[in-house]
Amino acid sequence: MHNKTLAELSAGLQAKTWSSVELTQHFLDRIKRLDPNYNSFITVTEDVALAQAKAADARLAAGETHPLCGVPIAHKDIFCTQGVKTTCGSKMLDNFISPYDATVVANFQAAGAVMLGKTNMDEFAMGSSNETSFFGPVKNPWATGCVPGGSSGGSAAAVAARLAPGATATDTGGSIRQPAALCGLTGLKPTYGRVSRWGMIAFASSLDQAGPMTRTAEDAALMLNTMASFDAKDSTNIDREVPDYTASLNDSLAGLTLGVPKEYFGEGLNPGTQAAVEAAIKQYEALGATIKPISLPHSHLAVPAYYVIAPAECSANLSRFDGVRYGHRCENPADLADLYKRSRSEAFGEEVQRRILVGTYCLSAGYYDAYYRKAQKVRRLIKQDFVDAFKEVDLVIGPTSPSPAFAFGAKGADPIAMYLEDIYTIATNLAGLPGMSLPCGLVDGKPVGLQLIGNYFEEARMLNAAHQYQQVTDFHQQAPADIA
Repeated sequence: MHNKTLAELSAGLQAKTWSSVELTQHFLDRIKRLDPNYNSFITVTEDVALAQAKAADARLAAGETHPLCGVPIAHKDIFCTQGVKTTCGSKMLDNFISPYDATVVANFQAAGAVMLGKTNMDEFAMGSSNETSFFGPVKNPWATGCVPGGSSGGSAAAVAARLAPGATATDTGGSIRQPAALCGLTGLKPTYGRVSRWGMIAFASSLDQAGPMTRTAEDAALMLNTMASFDAKDSTNIDREVPDYTASLNDSLAGLTLGVPKEYFGEGLNPGTQAAVEAAIKQYEALGATIKPISLPHSHLAVPAYYVIAPAECSANLSRFDGVRYGHRCENPADLADLYKRSRSEAFGEEVQRRILVGTYCLSAGYYDAYYRKAQKVRRLIKQDFVDAFKEVDLVIGPTSPSPAFAFGAKGADPIAMYLEDIYTIATNLAGLPGMSLPCGLVDGKPVGLQLIGNYFEEARMLNAAHQYQQVTDFHQQAPADIA
C-alpha cells in the first residue's frame, strides 16, 4: 500500500479494497519501524490517527465520497493541532499543546483525512537543511548522510520514505520546493493568500504560505482542493472561489508558452542539475509547449532583500515568546529583564537568534530606511520583473535548487552559502506568486528538481503542466533504494 499514490489509496478506500484503519495501521507500523533511520517525525499521533480512521470508515460506509476521506497524511509541526504538541522544531515550544486547530488542519479533518503525526522541521522554519531543529536533523532517505532540505524536511523525508502518502508544509523562501527537489517529490507553494495562515506559527508574515508535499501533481491537486479556502480569521486570506485543481490536469500543453530566465542558468548551478533541467525543457517542447528566453533582471537582489525582510518580520513575530505568556521559562530569574533574556537565550537556537538580531537591527532607529525600506523597494522591482514576464509567457521554468542534496555540516559554518540554496525560490515569495517543484532527474543517485512559477492564482495551470510532464516521464515514480 505504501508505494501507491494518494489518489490510488483513495480509490482503494472507495472500492472497499482496504479500510482506513488498515491503511492507517500500515503507515503507523512503517513509521515505528523505519523513522528512527530518518527522524522525520517529532510526534506520532497513533491513538488520534486510529480514532480518526475508525470515524472515516463509518463515513465511507455511509457513502462519503470526498477523495481524502480515510487517507492518512502528516502535518508539519508548524500547524497548531488541538490537544497535540506543536513545537515548531524549537525548545521554546517543546511543551506547547495547542487549544485549537489551524484552519488547514481543520479543513483536512472536515474532509475525513487522518493525521499520522507532526513532522520535523528547521526551528521556526528557519533553515535550508533541517539541521536547526531542536529535535535533531532529518536524514534524506535518498542518502542518509545528506540533508533533506529545509525547512519542511521532515514532511519531505516522510513522504519520500513512504511513511505518509502526503504531508502539509510551508514555504517562506522555498521551504516546500527546495526539500521537494532534494527528496524527489512534488511540492507546491500556492499564491500568497490562497491558503489560510491562521493557526500556522508565523515566521515572516508577508512571505509564509502553506502548501502540499506529495509524490505526484495529481496528489498535490487533491490536497490543494482541501487546503485552499476563505478564512475570515486570516486578514491576508483571499475571498476567491477555489477551483477544482484536478479538473484541468489532462488538458493539452499545446499553445503553452514557457519562459526560461537566463539569470537561472549562471554561475553556481551544478552542471548535472543544469543538464537535467534542460532535458526537461526539451521534453516540454516535445509536449507542444513553446519555449521562450526571458530575463528577470533583478533576480540577483532577491536573496539580500529576503534576508532583510524575513528577519525583520521574524524579530517582530518571535517577540511574543518571552517566557511569560507561553513558551520556555528559565529557572529562578533574578528580575524581569533576566527572565526575558535567559528564557530566550536558552530556548532559541543559534540560527533563530542570528535572524532576530539581524531583523531587530534592520528595524532600529536610524537603519530602517537604509535597510528595511530599501529592501521593500527592491521587492517591488522583483515583482515587476515577473509582471512583465507574464505578459509574454504562461509559466516560468528553471531549476529549483542549485545542486542536489549536500552532506550534513557542509554549509553549517557559512550562513551565506546556506542562504544561497534558496536562490531560485526566494523571488516567488517576495512577489507572492505560486511555484512548484517536481522531479526531473538524478545526479549521483540524488534527485533534481524542476521549478515551475505561475502567475497569480494560476495553480491549476502549473499542476496541469506538471501532470502532463509526469505522464511521459517516471522520475516521480522512483524511490530511494533502501526503503522497504
